[in-house]
Amino acid sequence: MAAITAAMVKELRERTGLGMMECKKALVEADGSVDAAIEELRKSSGLKAAKKAGRTAAEGVAFLKVSDDNTVAYILEVNCETDFVARDDNFENFARELLDVAFEKGITDVSELMSGELESKREALVQKIGENVTVRRIVRIEGPVVDGYVHSNNKIASVVALTAGDPEVARDIAMHAAAVNPRVGKAEEMPEDELEKEKEVIRAQPDMEGKPAEIVEKMMGGRIKKFLKENSLVEQPFVKNPDQTVGELIKSVGGELVGFVRVEVGEGIEKEEVDFAAEVAAAAGTGKA
Repeated sequence: MAAITAAMVKELRERTGLGMMECKKALVEADGSVDAAIEELRKSSGLKAAKKAGRTAAEGVAFLKVSDDNTVAYILEVNCETDFVARDDNFENFARELLDVAFEKGITDVSELMSGELESKREALVQKIGENVTVRRIVRIEGPVVDGYVHSNNKIASVVALTAGDPEVARDIAMHAAAVNPRVGKAEEMPEDELEKEKEVIRAQPDMEGKPAEIVEKMMGGRIKKFLKENSLVEQPFVKNPDQTVGELIKSVGGELVGFVRVEVGEGIEKEEVDFAAEVAAAAGTGKA
């Protein structure tokens, strides 16, 4: 049997994108031949899944599960490459299985969830559907009263936790959060860097030019107050009754906001822009005019 060197493992890893141990095993089985190892790996789901790992997965689903006593909820986001696959039963069933396991075992770490059998199932799914599949995040929220809402296309899921009240009210507020997308629950929770960015925008507005510093600061205070009101969940007019704020609704059922979570599929992922005309031209061996 040929000796398997570090250089051979490195070459196979670079050519396949697979892990060191998997490459070493393949080389042992191929008696040290990198080309033979690649041929064998091409027949397995592992290599196919790894080859797709660099492709952007910004579509997918966000699923929600709430405990029977309405005190705990989990949101799981699983991504794929196209909306077509996001609506595929195989993909959805896999995502729901992941959520069930995370919920039952209390797992919020993706790497912990995807160890062992579930990772093998992910690779098999990639082989079957022909797209990259990634498990992006698991979010857990708890409180005395918890409920959530998932938009009908499974692209947005939100959960609200209250100190007291009715789960139906929590669900209505979660629906509001899904629709309006507040940045924070309460004004005082707005990150300082977000406030500074907003202040920079305000200072740069044309009507601020040439005004005395004290006038600028006074105008700044009013506009920041408006900004916080518009972007804080409890300060926003409730979508079902704009004459009442979300905070007023919560108080009407004897509660306060504990917190909320809103997950939108693909948010923050930079999608790759594909120039199909250029691809066709390249495939045909011609340049783009």
